[in-house]
Parts: sequence; C-alpha cells; structure tokens
Amino acid sequence: MSDLRAKAQEVYARLLAAYGEPEWRDPYPPIDELVSTILSQNTNDRNRDIAFHRLCERFGTWEAVRDAPPDEVQEAIRPAGLANQKGPRIQQVLRAITAERGALDLDFLRDLPADEALAWLMRFDGVGPKTASIVLQFSLGHPAFPVDTHIYRVTGRLGLRPEKMSVEQAHVHLARLFDPEQYGPGHLNIIRHGREVCHARRPRCESCFLSDLCDYYSALQAAQGA
Repeated sequence: MSDLRAKAQEVYARLLAAYGEPEWRDPYPPIDELVSTILSQNTNDRNRDIAFHRLCERFGTWEAVRDAPPDEVQEAIRPAGLANQKGPRIQQVLRAITAERGALDLDFLRDLPADEALAWLMRFDGVGPKTASIVLQFSLGHPAFPVDTHIYRVTGRLGLRPEKMSVEQAHVHLARLFDPEQYGPGHLNIIRHGREVCHARRPRCESCFLSDLCDYYSALQAAQGA
C-alpha cells in the first residue's frame, strides 16, 4: 500500500501541476446537492443543471417537489434523462427525510462523524456511495472521495486499484491513497483528466503526462512490441 500511495501522490501532484487547483461551483445546501447529484446519474453536467434549474423554477421549494404530482416532477427533469426513475427516486428520498427528521434539513449531518453521515445518507434508495460522498465532500465539509465513471476508469488504467475491484469498494480503497484535504481537488482533477485525455474508447496516451505511471499504457506498449 505504501508504494501505491506514493504512486497516487505522484499522480495527484502531476494533475495539480497540469490543471491547477480546481474550483467547485458555489456549494449548494445539502438537500440541493443531494437532488442535483441524483439528477447527475447517467448524464452530463449540462443536462443535470438544466433539469435542476427547471425543477427549482417550476416548484420553488423542495417541499413542493416532494408533494407534487409525479408526472409534473418527471416532466421538469426530463433533460437529465431517466426521468421516470429519477423523479420517483427524488420524491421518495425527500419524503423519507421528512418522515425521519420532520423537515427537509440535512444540516445535522455536519455534527456527525463522516462515516456515520455517509451511512445515514446511503440508507435511502438511489443514494449510493458516490452520491452520498459528493454531498459530504462538497456541501457538508466532511472528507469523502467520490468515485464516478471517469475516476473508476482512470484509476484502473493507472493501476491505483485492483482491476476487478467494484466501484463501491473503490471509494474506500482510493480514499486511503490520498490525504483528506486532497479529496476534493483530486476528485475534480481526475475527472478532468478522464474527460480531456483518458477517454473511455480512445485514450490519448501519446499526449498523457501520466503514461510512465500507467499500467494500461505499459501493457499496450508491451503488446505492440511483441
């Protein structure tokens, strides 16, 4: 693990040198972040934001979203895709939080240890480790390392995680390779690298500044030399 951590730290340093200190948009309140992250599942940032703002403009409050006819919520979030799944999921989560807490307020999670806050959020259908970790890291100030498809792909190619490790397991594994203050910048910069260089189908290995650290590239070179 010490060698793997050293490799992760080198990756982090190079990403920071190349892309700088990334800036997260203005943090949302926890409920807003939770809804936004559910909307982000299986879509891009632009469509997520369109759907989120349509939801806010149409209903005004999360209580109104919670109590609205399901078809109206689904119509508002249609730009994010999978509206028939995400609409009921959002409303169910909002109802469950209200039933347990008496109000749509997650600020109490700030006072819980990070692992307890994570476990509390993940009890709800549709809230997995990525969604919960994003809420913790970017809205509640708790250290968490969210793993999305870009991070899972890039870290797998680099050899920072076992090839067949699940996405769920990768959250805990990768968090151990970085310091808590590195979680936010590391998350955002690895995503950027996945979008701009380490593409899913045609990675730009020839122009990647991490190629000498990359297991995928080493295997590719070995295969071409055989």
